[in-house]
Amino acid sequence: MTPLHLMSGGATQGLVRQLQAGFETSSGLTLDAVFGAVGAMKQRLEGGAPCDVLILTQALIDGLVKSGPVRAGTDRKVGIVKTGVAVKAGTPWPEVDTADNLRHVLRQATGIYFPDPQLATAGIHFMKVLHELGIAAEVTERLRPYPNGATAMKAMADCVDPKVIGCTQVTEILITDGVDLVADLPLIFELATVYTAAVCSASQHPEAAAQLIELLISPAHASLRQQGGFLPLQK
Repeated sequence: MTPLHLMSGGATQGLVRQLQAGFETSSGLTLDAVFGAVGAMKQRLEGGAPCDVLILTQALIDGLVKSGPVRAGTDRKVGIVKTGVAVKAGTPWPEVDTADNLRHVLRQATGIYFPDPQLATAGIHFMKVLHELGIAAEVTERLRPYPNGATAMKAMADCVDPKVIGCTQVTEILITDGVDLVADLPLIFELATVYTAAVCSASQHPEAAAQLIELLISPAHASLRQQGGFLPLQK
């Protein structure tokens, strides 16, 4: 079967995978999907990797429309994703509702799992949070960065230490067996990211690409998006 290439931030992995089979049946194409830190996906696109559908943050998509790799007028917002705190499944849930509580919990953790602090939206933000809490230097040796949130959560789930903690986008926590979503980051550190899908300028299958995007944002799948951690867009 002919592939349709999708590159996306890790936030949409669960949603895409749940809709993949139906799309492949209706389109007659095979979905070749790659997920990772949004910065890494942007680099792949600009490096010439084949791409029909691109799903990144709204800001990155807007920039790529201006620079040319993304077709103007094809962008559609998928939803809003917050960044949250995770623990290993079966371990007590700490209080992380205030800056002081979060600082205490991070200081007590024996390992802190999170996505790439250079290329991932949540990773970049989390490093800022550590600096604002005044503990970045203190916890440096306990930081466990991974290429993206999904790999960070998988590694945390697989480790045997019950005293570790993680921070990444809610959608990536919810799709990982072996970790629990405790809560969003405290309001003072809130990160609510709008994810947007668009058709790439070099797409060989623009109609099918648009079809996939419409499937992802369809009102019929609103509950699926919500269950996966996407919040509805503000009207």
